[in-house]
Amino acid sequence: MKKLFFLTGFMSIMISTQPNFAQENSADFPSAEISNKLVTIKLYLPDPEKGFYRATRFDWSGIMANATYQGHNYFDYWKTTHNPEVHEDLSGPVESYNKPGLGFEEAAPGGHFIRIGVGVLERPDDKDYETFKTYKIIDHGKWTITRGEDWIQFEHRIQSHLGYGYVYTKRIALKGQEPGFTISHRLSNTGTKRIETDQYNHNFFIIDGENSGPAISVDFPFGLSTENDLKGLMQIEGQKLSFLKDLNGQSIWMELKGYGPGIQDHRITVKNNKTGAGVIFGVDQPLYMMVFWACNTTYCPENYILISVEPGKEETWTSDYTFFVDK
Repeated sequence: MKKLFFLTGFMSIMISTQPNFAQENSADFPSAEISNKLVTIKLYLPDPEKGFYRATRFDWSGIMANATYQGHNYFDYWKTTHNPEVHEDLSGPVESYNKPGLGFEEAAPGGHFIRIGVGVLERPDDKDYETFKTYKIIDHGKWTITRGEDWIQFEHRIQSHLGYGYVYTKRIALKGQEPGFTISHRLSNTGTKRIETDQYNHNFFIIDGENSGPAISVDFPFGLSTENDLKGLMQIEGQKLSFLKDLNGQSIWMELKGYGPGIQDHRITVKNNKTGAGVIFGVDQPLYMMVFWACNTTYCPENYILISVEPGKEETWTSDYTFFVDK
């Protein structure tokens, strides 16, 4: 077993301009690889100074550079530029605790709030929370990383004067008998206030480098509907969402309806019909919201759940991903 440990203390992030991502050496970012006879995954590690991702929108743990099975790749970086401090400059099945943050509403300008999986942040003014803004990090907390050949575990600890505190553990493990992996989460409330939030996974799928277009389809276990404009770019047919044309510089966003309260509706299939490679994923919790977003390079079913943890209690949940290749 390999073990990595660092304590960041009180630090702030300075914004800097990065060169085109294609010109960067991704090996410069701290990373780890897990593998078995079926699947190999490369992950970027949380690091406040050298990390691939250092913004404040997404949880820093579990960011995947790629995941391969039978010569097919399911995740990749989706932009042509990269700045570690830009909210969306990351890859893989990345997760975010989407509400403003613990203590944001009661924080005065200059006060503090917490983003789970990120740290203690400063609220600079009295404006509403801005999802795409990178806030100043006051305390990164403590990250501990342990791993074996086919698994890796991230632990993030935060204690604060705000009444909020937690131990957050995320374990990514390859499945031994079938191609894929699980993401097991545990959120233990070590503070005096209840932790209440939602969490979603952006799922930046890029299967075999295929852009958003007619080769890609997304299937759900329930009949789909949306009130959003599909712009003539996509269509809904029963339980299937598909592209009518290449996006060619456009993007599309929709909130999907039709799911019920059961866990069985939280199971989605994304497939590259050109190569036959696909992935089935879901979470052992009912859907709270289901969103789909796509641009030229990536197609993202974004699945939301609700989380509520009383002081002294913990909440656990598991995401499951299974790869397949149709011959």
